[in-house]
Amino acid sequence: MHDSATHFATPAQASRLTVRRLKIDLGQGFERHWHGGDAFKSQYYNALSMSFPVGEQSFIDSVKDALKLLPETPENACLGDTAARFIGQEATHRHVHALYNAQLEKQGLVNRWQHWAARRIAFGQARGLRPLHWLAITAAYEHCTAVFADGTLRHDDWLAGADPRMQLLWRWHAAEEIEHRAVAFDLYTALGGSHGWRVRWYLYALMVFTLDAGRQTVLNLWRDGTLFKPGTWWSAAGFFLGRQGSLWRCAGPLLGYLRRDFHPDRETHTAPDAQGQALAARWLADNAGSWRAVR
Repeated sequence: MHDSATHFATPAQASRLTVRRLKIDLGQGFERHWHGGDAFKSQYYNALSMSFPVGEQSFIDSVKDALKLLPETPENACLGDTAARFIGQEATHRHVHALYNAQLEKQGLVNRWQHWAARRIAFGQARGLRPLHWLAITAAYEHCTAVFADGTLRHDDWLAGADPRMQLLWRWHAAEEIEHRAVAFDLYTALGGSHGWRVRWYLYALMVFTLDAGRQTVLNLWRDGTLFKPGTWWSAAGFFLGRQGSLWRCAGPLLGYLRRDFHPDRETHTAPDAQGQALAARWLADNAGSWRAVR
C-alpha cells in the first residue's frame, strides 16, 4: 500500500490541539424542529448527529492502531502528541452527540445509521482490514466533515434561526473539526500511505456517507410525520441546490481531495486555507466562555 506519496511539513505537526469541554445542557431537551421550525434542516442535522458516536469511536480506534506503527523518532514526537489530542477531541464529540442523540430517541426518532456503520466496521474487522486502510477511511471522513465544518463557520445562513444551544454545539464541533482535520491525513502520510488507496477509500466514504445521510434523514422525517409535506422538499431543494446551496459550496472542496498534491491544511475551500483556520480560531476565541480546556 505504498507509493511515492508526497510529504508535507504541516501545522498539525507543529501545533498543539486543545481538548475542550463544551458548557451546554441538553438534559432539558430541545424543540423537535429546533432549526428555526424547519423540519428538513432539523432532521438532516439530527441524522448527522446520529452517525457520530459510532463514527468517532472508529476514528479514535484507527488512529490509536496507526500510532503503534509510527516510529519513535524526534520528528514524529509532535505528530504523536497531536494525534493523542485528536483522540481527546473526538472522544468529547462522541460524548456530547450521545447526549444529543438520547434526546432524539425521546422524541421518537430511531437511529439506524449507528447500526449500518457498526455492521460495516465489523465486516472490515472480520476481513482483517489493515490499520493503514482504516486510517485512510478516517482521513476520508475527516475531510468530508471538515468541508461541512468550514461551511458551518463560513456561512451564517446555514444555522440562521436555529436554537442558540444547537448553534453553539454545531459551531463548536465545526471549529474543532477544522483544527484537527489534517491529523489522520498526516499520520497516513507519515506511515507511507499511498495516493491510490487514499482516493479509493475516499470515493467509498463519500458514497456511503451520502447514502446513509439521505436514508437516515428520510427515516427521521417519516417518524416526524413531515416526509410528504411540500415544505419539507422545498427546504431540502433549497439547502442543497439553491443559489447558495451546500452542494455548490462544497463540491469544489470535496473534489479537491482527489488531487495528488492535496493536503487538508493547504486548502479546504476555494479560499486560502488560512481563512478556514482563522474562522475556527476566531469562533473559539469569541466563545471562550462556552467551553473549558481540559487538556
